[in-house]
Amino acid sequence: MMMINIAGLVLISLIIWWFWLYKPKEVEVSSTNDIKIVVNNGVYQPARIKIKAGQQTVIQFIRKDSSPCASMVLFPDVEITQELPFNGNKSVLLPPMKSGEYPFHCQMQMYKGILIVE
Repeated sequence: MMMINIAGLVLISLIIWWFWLYKPKEVEVSSTNDIKIVVNNGVYQPARIKIKAGQQTVIQFIRKDSSPCASMVLFPDVEITQELPFNGNKSVLLPPMKSGEYPFHCQMQMYKGILIVE
């Protein structure tokens, strides 16, 4: 009985860490034409991207995940929604943005990322 309780606590701890505490590594991009995000295994890789403020930016999404949730990417703060083809590339053009953090995600918000504009 004690082993089941310990296993349950470990699983709860892992869930809390994964969904609320885990922060993926940031990737700083020097060229606005060099951003590539791979959509695979339930995540955007990289999921945190740092860009410069006031510049138009192109992000290339490469979708390798067949999940229906991976088929769309939304940038709600700039009102952009794009469909991502399976085993294909899709370029998303973002307008010049002010400094701040701009989340992006799939339509169900299971795949999440953040664009950090400085």
